[in-house]
Amino acid sequence: MYKIEKLDNQGRGITYVNNKITFVPNTLPSEEVDIKIVLEKSKYNEAVVTKYYKYSDRRVESKCPYYKECGGCDLLHMSYEDTINFKKQKLEDILKKYAGLDTELEIIENNKPYNYRNKISLKIIDGKWGYYKGNTHEHISINGCLLAEDNINAFINDIDKLDINKGEVIIRNNYNNELLIIINTKDKININIDYLKNKYKIAGIVVNNKKYYNDDFFIEMINKKLFKVSYDSFFQVNRYICSKLFDLINDNVNEGDIVLDLYSGVGTLGINVAKKTKKVYGIETVKNAVINASYNTKINKVDNAYYLLGDVGKTIDKINDKIDTIIVDPPRAGLDKKTKEYINNSGAKKIIYVSCNPMTLARDIKELSNQYDVKKVTALDMFPYSEHCESITVLERRRRIW
Repeated sequence: MYKIEKLDNQGRGITYVNNKITFVPNTLPSEEVDIKIVLEKSKYNEAVVTKYYKYSDRRVESKCPYYKECGGCDLLHMSYEDTINFKKQKLEDILKKYAGLDTELEIIENNKPYNYRNKISLKIIDGKWGYYKGNTHEHISINGCLLAEDNINAFINDIDKLDINKGEVIIRNNYNNELLIIINTKDKININIDYLKNKYKIAGIVVNNKKYYNDDFFIEMINKKLFKVSYDSFFQVNRYICSKLFDLINDNVNEGDIVLDLYSGVGTLGINVAKKTKKVYGIETVKNAVINASYNTKINKVDNAYYLLGDVGKTIDKINDKIDTIIVDPPRAGLDKKTKEYINNSGAKKIIYVSCNPMTLARDIKELSNQYDVKKVTALDMFPYSEHCESITVLERRRRIW
C-alpha cells in the first residue's frame, strides 16, 4: 500500500517506491492505494491504481463513463473549484521555480466546465470511433464526449454515415452550430450527404485535404467580430474564454500603437485590436491561415492590418516599422531563439505573451528579463478538467536610468 503525497504539474499523484518518485494518475493527496508499475525509468516510475484503500474527501465521482480509460481528461475526479486552485498554484509554482517570478495571479474561470469544446478529433478503427487511452494507441470507443459542444455530440452518433472503416475524423462547430468535418482516411468512402444535410447545418466536408462537399471553411464569431477559418487553420477551442482573451489583449494595447502579431493564425488577435491601433502586422506559417487573415480584415472593415506568410523566426526581419507592442501566441514549444533576439532588440515597449505551456513561458520570460519586466500574469481556464492552462503575460520594457 502506498500513500499519495501530492500532485505533479500534470495532475498525477506522487508516491515513492523504494525511494523512487512514482507518478499515479487518478489519485489525490492523502489517498492510499495499491499500484502497478507500467513504466520504469532510471529516475522515476509511472504506475496505475489496482486498488483504493482510502479515498480523499476531495474526490468527486466523474460524470464521464469513459474517464478511467480515455486519455482526453486528467482531472474529472476533482471538483471544478479544485481544478482551478490546482492550475493557479501550478502556474505560480512554475513561474517562480523557472523564471524567478514571485506572483499571485488571477484566473478567469470558464462559464461552463462541460460541453465547451468546439473541436474534437476522433480515431476510427474497424468502423468504431473514439479516443486513444492516455499515452497509448489503445482505442477507446465512445458515443459522446462530456467536453464537446452539444452539436458535436449529436453528430458523433452519426459518424457511421461517413462510411469510414479506418482513419481520423475532426469535427469543428461554430457559433451558429454549423459543422465542418475533416476526414483523413485511405478508405474509399461514400458519405450519406442527403442524410447529414437534412439533419445538420454542414458548412463543409473535407476529405484528405480536398473539398468533398460545400466549403472547406466556416465563419466563426467572437465579440461580434467575424473570422473565416479554413479546415487546417488554428482557432481556440473555447469560444467563451477566447472572448475573455480578446478583452484582456485589447485592454493592454495603447491607442495609436504599431502592433506586431506573431503566430497570427487567421488574424484574430491583431484584428481584435486594429481599430484602436495605427497599424498591425501579422506573421503566420500556415498558408490558408494567412489567406483567411487577409479576408478577415475585409469582413471586419479593417484597413490597417497586413499579414505575411512565413516562419516567424525567418520572416520577422522583414518588418521595418518601429514596433510599439508585440503580441505572441506561439505553439507549445514557445519562442525560438531568433524571435527572442528580435524582441530583445526591437525596442518595443510592451510584450503581450499568450501561452498554452507554462514551462516554455517561464523559459522565455527568463530570457527576455534583461530587457523586460513582467507586469501581470492572468490565467484562463481554456481547457476545463484537463491539466492544461492558458495564460496571458504582459511585459514592459525596462526604463534605463543613466
